[in-house]
Order: sequence, then structure tokens, then C-alpha cells
Amino acid sequence: MKVHPFLVGFRQTPISNLVEDSLGPAVIIPSSVSGIFAIKTDAVAVFIRVMGEGKLEVVEKTTHEIAVSDALSISEDQQAFALIQHASSEIHLTVKLAHDWDGNLLKESVKMDWQRGLVHKVFINNYIRTDRSYGFRVLIVMEDHSLLLLQQGEIVWSREDGLASIIDVTTSELPVERNGVSVAKVEHNLFEWLKGHMLKLKGTLMLASPEDMAAIQSMRLKSSEKSKMTRDHNGFRKLLIVLTRAGKLFALHTGDGRIVWSHLLWSLHKSEACQSPIGLNLYQWQVPHHHAMDENPSVLVVTRCGPSSDTPGVLSFVDTYTGKELSSLSLDHAVVQVIPLPYTDSTEQRLHLLINADKHAHLYPKTSEALSIFKREFLNIYWYSVEDQNGIIKGHALKCKCTGEVADEFCFDTRDLWSVVFPSESEKIVATVTRKLNEVVHTQAKVVADQDVMYKYISRNLLFVATVAPKGSGEIGSVTPEESWLVAYLIDTVTGRILHRVTHHGSQGPVHAVFSENWVVYHYFNLRAHRYEMSVIEIYDQSRADNKDVWKLVLGKHNLTSPTSLFSRPEVITKSQSYFFTHSLKAIAVTSTAKGITSKQLLLGTIGDQVLALDKRFLDPRRTVNPTQAEKEEGIIPLTDSLPIIPQV
Repeated sequence: MKVHPFLVGFRQTPISNLVEDSLGPAVIIPSSVSGIFAIKTDAVAVFIRVMGEGKLEVVEKTTHEIAVSDALSISEDQQAFALIQHASSEIHLTVKLAHDWDGNLLKESVKMDWQRGLVHKVFINNYIRTDRSYGFRVLIVMEDHSLLLLQQGEIVWSREDGLASIIDVTTSELPVERNGVSVAKVEHNLFEWLKGHMLKLKGTLMLASPEDMAAIQSMRLKSSEKSKMTRDHNGFRKLLIVLTRAGKLFALHTGDGRIVWSHLLWSLHKSEACQSPIGLNLYQWQVPHHHAMDENPSVLVVTRCGPSSDTPGVLSFVDTYTGKELSSLSLDHAVVQVIPLPYTDSTEQRLHLLINADKHAHLYPKTSEALSIFKREFLNIYWYSVEDQNGIIKGHALKCKCTGEVADEFCFDTRDLWSVVFPSESEKIVATVTRKLNEVVHTQAKVVADQDVMYKYISRNLLFVATVAPKGSGEIGSVTPEESWLVAYLIDTVTGRILHRVTHHGSQGPVHAVFSENWVVYHYFNLRAHRYEMSVIEIYDQSRADNKDVWKLVLGKHNLTSPTSLFSRPEVITKSQSYFFTHSLKAIAVTSTAKGITSKQLLLGTIGDQVLALDKRFLDPRRTVNPTQAEKEEGIIPLTDSLPIIPQV
């Protein structure tokens, strides 16, 4: 058989011949439409048809942002595709045949909320109308990762899928209610109040339409106690402020889970100064209490202009009641680490230290008052950093003002105080966790059986670190029990002193942990038992051993008010215990209350997307098989090898 070779030729056409005044880089927009492709520059987008012998013909030119769907076969010899052009508050949808650019199968315009950003992807589907003509449905993915279905010039439904990619979350207190009126004036205005009463009157007189009845039902839900936009007595009603991977902020009401507001941050938009913005973290910036009750609380959003840690950062300040971006600040330095300090100024703005790639510390807000507060506490500020890949944990402190060419009184040099280096051949850092800064501990004393007293070792500078064998850092079951182990540490982050170390042989990650008061609970996999385990470590202060008598505590004859220093070696003891657990976890947290009195509940997020609440008493390391009568009176639960999970029907 004779084979005839195919000849492939190339023809080069400069982009400047197709696009006049083409400035900046040109990008080919991907498309599966046969014989047509698009080129986008900074100023214009051009659709080009490939003619015979490699000739190119410009069929359309637009200055709008565009998105093109893949080709859809509507008959044996016809293919259709959707073209969307984004023009300010509208999007223009056009459905064309692949071989006939001049003809339109569908042309519609739809109003679009600018908070959704630009159209990122388009998907097209067709159906047969009653008159046997073709109708089209278009599913679009917006810049904020929301989904919308368009049909007959209307948005049939929309869904906020950006909430499936949350990267950070914080809480915000709702305003205080005084005589039924919110301090921050977030309740309905007079027009909405009158509108509500008119709707209720129509409902009473049986004149309300189905739309009116739906509005009345919505108003009833909003006016219910749990969904009010004001603070309740117990502090359960809050706003959850979440940052998504798309750079959009949401405020979710904890009462009913509704979206109070959403805002696509402009600081996270691509620009000449910030080509690849990436949202990093959320921090509470201003939390009004006593001095600034007329101010709305705000959050700080930290952004980086690229995946590298040495790219400049951007700060955004957002009002948590309205979602309005109050201001944004482009930094001339990188942001490697953000340290919220436990100090606030007269307007309740929290001080923050931003550490850059050169290990310089920058103070924010940049005000004279903040600088004065910071200088008073200069010698009491310590922090740590974790280098996961290198297996190193370092402690840092401030040194002096930056010694650069440009004088900046808000910039400070830092110094390394200590370092803990884990041997790379035997240990790899897989988890670190510390206490929450705002956690309240009701009492340091813990009265146990026989009226004895134990004193919790309470320190905000304790760090829990979990390491595993390098071979055991992969998937569960990828190593034998003899090749894997897990080591748990309690480290003082001021001195670098290791207060406790325990090894779990034949265990591996993933490790999920939570730290509260004087105890830490962590979850891992036991290869020998082929089951998950949860372990607890409690640490107690022995320097208060002279105060074991309850009557000394009651009468005030104790040494609890004597000063302590982290630089002196602490006299501590630890108690630990391990239990089998039946579920794989995604996350673990602990409840907290305003006064720290209520008993703790562990909140466990399972791999099946369920949330389990487990009483901390089940993870008491002092549990025994046969507790004494005094221990039973204290509430000690008899020891079992596994933790009980009671499924709710």
C-alpha cells in the first residue's frame, strides 16, 4: 500500500495587521468553535475566521469584556455557540451559528449586578419550543464564582457557589438595640415600614396576590426573634464575615443563615499595579465597645499581588454592617505574616504588625496614637513563625527602628530569639495550633475530688505542634506501622522551651487539633488499630501547689496574685489520655462564651459534612474504669476505649 505524505504549511500574520493600535500582550480566548478564534488585548477583543490557505478575516471587533461558549451541535451539520459581551450593568447574549457569523439565532440583554464581576465561563444548552424552533438556555459562571441560568432574557435562578470556596472567616457583633432602634441604623427605613403595613393590610382584607403573600412571609421571617439585625442578650446573634477564593466578602446572619450583604472587593481586581491579586486572611480591625459606640465595626482584608511571598500587599478596610469598602491601601512591602496585637487605640482600632519578606515589622494603623501605645509595650511583644518545609519554628522580638534609606517611624527591625529544628529525616511538621486571643478563662483553679485544687497552666504563648515521620505524611495506609509515628509537642513561644513531648508509635496524619484554656485535643489515625484516635493533653501549674486547700482559696490566703515570668522554668505536670473515634474529620473547634463559665463542647466537622458536638468531659484524662464516689460526684465519666457518638434520627 502506498502512503501519501501530508504537507503542513505555516503562515505568519502579525497581530498588528488584525488589530490596530494593539498595545500590551495579546491573549487567545479558548474556544471549540470550528474555524473561529478570538484574540484579546488590553483595549479590544477581535473575532477572527480562518479562511482557505491560512488567510485570516476579522469578523467582529468589540471593546467589551467577552466570553465564548463551546460549540453545541443542534443538527447533523449545524453548530451553535454563545457569545456574551459585558457592558457596565448589562450583559449582551448572542447565539450564533458557527458557519454564519452574520446571522443570530438569539440576541438578548440582561441586567446584571455589578457586584458579581465579569463573566468567566459560558455553557449553552438548547431545547425545542412548541413552534418547533430552537430555544436556548445559557449557564454562566461569574467572576465571584456565582452561577446564573439565563432564559428568554431573564435570570431564571442564581446560586452563590463562591461560598463553597471560603478561605477565611471571622465574626462581627450586631448593633445594640435601644428602645427598638438599632444603634447603627440598619433596621428598615420609614418607606419600608409603611410598605410592610400596607402588605399586611392587603393580606388581612384577602386582597394580596401570591407575590404579596411571599413578601409578607419574608417579612415575618425577618422580624422573628432569631433573625433580627440587633444583638441578643446571650450574644448568639452575630454576623459571619467570610472571604472567598474569588475575592468576595459575604455577611451571613447566624440566626437563619441568610446573606445580609455581599461585596466583590475592588482591591482584589486585576490591575496594572496588582496583576494577580490573591486574598489571604480576615482580621477584626475595629470592634466598638465603649469609646466608639457610634462607629460600625470593620474588618481588615489582607491581599497579596501574586503567589510569591515577596510580592507587595494590599489592605482593605470593610464596614461589617453595610459591606462598604471604607478604604484600601497599596503597600510598598510584602506581607508574610500578620500579627494582631492585644492593644486598641481610642477609636477601638486594633493594632497589627505586618512582617515582610525582609523580616521587618510594620505597624498599622499608622497614627501617632498607635505608635505611642506600641512603644509602651515594645519590650512585651513576641511572636513565632513556622517553616513547614524546613521543619523549623522560630521565636522573634522587636529590635529597633528600621535602618533604611527612607525614614519610617512605623517600621521596626526584628531579631530571632530561639529556634526549634526538627530532624528532617525523622519528623515533618503537619499541624500547629494555639489558643484564641479573645478566649476568656473563668478561673484558673479546678476543684477535683476530695476538695483538692489543681491550677490550670494558662498561657497565651503555648503552641501545640504535631510532627509525623516523613514516610507517614502521605495517604492513610501508605506506610506500615513500624515506619510511621506521630509526635506531639507543647512549646512556649516566648522562650522556645519544650514543656511536653509525647510519641504515638504506629500513627500518622492528617492531624486536626484545637487548643483551649490549658488543654489540647488532637485527632489522627492509628495504623496498628486501623482506627482513628483522639488524644487529650492537659497541663497544670505546680508552682501554685501550696494553694491546694479550698479554704485558702476562699479566704484569699493564696499566692495566685504573685507575679510570674515565662523566662523562669515553669513547674508543670501534664495528664493525657487517648480514645478511639469512629469518624474521619475535616475540622475541629471548641465552643466559647463571654465569661468562660459554660462547660466546653467540641465541635467536630466530619468527612460526611456533618457537625458533631462532643462534651469535653468525655475527653477528661482523669477518667478511670471504676471512678470513686468522690470522682462520680465531680462528674468523672467511667473510662471506655472509644468515644460515644449518638446519631440523631
